[in-house]
Amino acid sequence: MKSIWSKPASLMLTLGTTIGGAAHAVSDLPGGPAVRQLNLPVGVTKIAEEQYFLHWALMILCTVIFVGVFSVMFYSIWKHRKSVGHKAANFHESVVVEVIWTIIPFIIVILMALPATKLLVAQKDTTNADLTIKVTGYQWKWGYDYINGEGEGLAFISTLDSSHRAMSDAGAKGDVPVDYLLKVDNPLVVPEKQKIRIITTASDVIHAFAVPQFGIKQDAIPGFVRDTWFRAERTGDFYGQCQELCGKEHAYMPIHVKVVTAAEYTAWVDTKRKEAAAKLDDPNKVWTLPEIMARGERVYAANCAACHQANGKGAGPIKPLDGAAVVLDADHNKQIQVLLKGQNNGAMPAWAQLSDTDIAAVASYTKNSWSNKTGQIVQPAEVLAQRGK
Repeated sequence: MKSIWSKPASLMLTLGTTIGGAAHAVSDLPGGPAVRQLNLPVGVTKIAEEQYFLHWALMILCTVIFVGVFSVMFYSIWKHRKSVGHKAANFHESVVVEVIWTIIPFIIVILMALPATKLLVAQKDTTNADLTIKVTGYQWKWGYDYINGEGEGLAFISTLDSSHRAMSDAGAKGDVPVDYLLKVDNPLVVPEKQKIRIITTASDVIHAFAVPQFGIKQDAIPGFVRDTWFRAERTGDFYGQCQELCGKEHAYMPIHVKVVTAAEYTAWVDTKRKEAAAKLDDPNKVWTLPEIMARGERVYAANCAACHQANGKGAGPIKPLDGAAVVLDADHNKQIQVLLKGQNNGAMPAWAQLSDTDIAAVASYTKNSWSNKTGQIVQPAEVLAQRGK
C-alpha cells in the first residue's frame, strides 16, 4: 500500500529537480562562497580564525544551555502534571535559588563577553599598518587609493567584469563561471603577512566593504571615514561584495582582493606605476573626433552603460541620453557639471574620480552617438576648467 505521503513527496521531488535543473551548475570558489555554505568561512587571517572559533564555541554553549533548561522544564511539566495526581505546591521565594540563578547566568555572560570583547578590540586596532588603502564606494563600483606604504599614490577603479554583466543581462543560462558576478577588471592587490589598513568612505550612498575570508565588514558612509584592517597569512584570491543595500545595481558591486608575495607585490607596484605614467594625459591636448570617440566608447561601456544602456535609451527612472537636451546643448559646461557633480540627489552619481580626458571623451561620445550627431567635441581642458566650480 502506498504511503499517504507518496504523492506530496513525489511533487516535492519533481519541484526540486525542476529548480535544480534551472539552477546554474556552480562549484566552490576558492577564497569565496562555497556551494551550500551555511557557516562562516575559516578564513585566512587570525581575526577570521578567532571569529570562526568564537562563533562555534558560543553556538555550542548556547545549545547546551537551551537543551539543559528546556529539558528540565519539560520534564518538570510532564512529571508533575495534574492528570497523574500531582497538586500545585504553595511556597514562597527561596533566597538560595534566586542567588544561584542570578550568579550562574552572570558568570556565563562574563565568560562569553571576555573573548568577544578581546576579539572586538583586536578588530579595531588599526595602528602600525604596513599599508593604508582608502576604499571609496560608488554606485556601483569601488575606488582604491594607496595612500601610505609601498605603492603610495596608486589609484584605480574596480568594476564588475563587463562579460559577467552581459551574461547576467542575458539571463545567464546554462553553466556559468565559478566566479560569476565576482570577477572585476582591477582587483585590489596587497602583500601577504603585512598589516593592511582599510579606510572606507563613499561618494553617494552607504556601502559596506566586506571580505568574509578576512573577517572584515566596514560601512562606507558619505562624509565619514571609518577604518578596519586585515593581515592575510597566505596568498590567493579572495572575494566579497557590498553588504549594504545601495541601489538597483547592488548585486553588481563585487570585491576581489588578490594577495601576493612581497616580491610579486613590488613587481606589481612597478608595473602599475609605469601604466599610470603611460596613461597620464596632457589636459591641454586637443583631440580629434575619431580618437576621442574611440576612447569615449570604452569609458561609456565601463561606467555608464549599466544604467543608460548601450543604446543610450535608459531604463525606468534612468533618463535616456539619446536625444537628451543636456547632451545636445552646445554649452558643454552643462553636461560637464552633471558628470562632475551628479544630479537628482545622487540618482545620477558624480564621476569626478575619472580623469579630465575620460570625462571629455564620454561627453563627446554621447554627443555623437545614436541619433545625437552633433559633431561637437568636448576637450579635456574644458573639463579641467570646470573642476572646483
